[in-house]
Amino acid sequence: MCFVYQASKKNDKTQNIKESWLIHMDDALNTFKKIIENVEKVILGKKEAIELTLVALACGGHVLIEDVPGVGKTSLVSSVAKSIDCSFKRIQFTPDILPSDITGFSVYNPKTGNFEFKPGAVMANIVLADEINRTSPKTQASLLEVMEERQVTVDNITYKVPKPFMVLATQNPVEYLGTYPLPEAQLDRFTLKITLGYPSPADESHILTRFKTHNPLHTLEPVADGNYILELQKTIREIHVDETLNQYIVNIVSATRTHPDVILGASPRGSLSLYRTAQAWAFYNGRDYVLPDDIKKMVIPVLSHRIFLKQEAKLKRITAEDILKDILRNVKVPV
Repeated sequence: MCFVYQASKKNDKTQNIKESWLIHMDDALNTFKKIIENVEKVILGKKEAIELTLVALACGGHVLIEDVPGVGKTSLVSSVAKSIDCSFKRIQFTPDILPSDITGFSVYNPKTGNFEFKPGAVMANIVLADEINRTSPKTQASLLEVMEERQVTVDNITYKVPKPFMVLATQNPVEYLGTYPLPEAQLDRFTLKITLGYPSPADESHILTRFKTHNPLHTLEPVADGNYILELQKTIREIHVDETLNQYIVNIVSATRTHPDVILGASPRGSLSLYRTAQAWAFYNGRDYVLPDDIKKMVIPVLSHRIFLKQEAKLKRITAEDILKDILRNVKVPV
């Protein structure tokens, strides 16, 4: 009887821990949805793009927003930044911008006789890299270290960036004059690539009405802070992923490396990004476990910018999205 009693006490304790975690998860989810609703006050009719942006934030990742001018790329980033009570900086990338403008530089102080570090634009929680493909490859490369390791190195001294940290970059896919395509190493550091597209006629009519007297972005108030984002990122990592789903992710990513139309497939960083975003999508849907559908949902935004097609495939007008859809049809879903 004593053994049964002890086992019962242990089970009760485990149940209490699980229940308290689920209550915490509910609070985090409610705040997560409040951020989305707040951003929707400015960005109308693009809920999926907002959701994916917040998914990347919840994973501690970065987002590349690629679309034509005027559809709200910069407004989306500014709305996310204003919805969170964190520091925000915007970098307007131009051909003459220098790496030191991004990372910071050391200045000699004649009064103290020492060099003092002057922080660059990346020393903020949310960084908008506007028109990132308009700057030189040398300046683009200055983001490689900070996006992966959350630190910058200046004159052999390493400086940590504040937490949470996120880079949201925009680029125009149509105009190529005076642009520098992002290298593979840079693209691979973006957790997601999203597009906004033109709004529907009904949404565009609502935009005209809402922006009639003022821009709602100017009066947007924060609904969360940096501490919440850090707790959210910890919560996401507690979402359960079965071993069979681990293998499913690996099979999908491996298929991008062996597909006949692909010259360069996704990296292990892509596998990890798919894993994390699937956890975040499951959380957003109110679950503490991942389903195969969560992984399928994230495959195109996570992997489409990580695979590079052969010239023959481009001539046939095959896209990365077409290849990923083909892979999803052929990779066996775990039961």
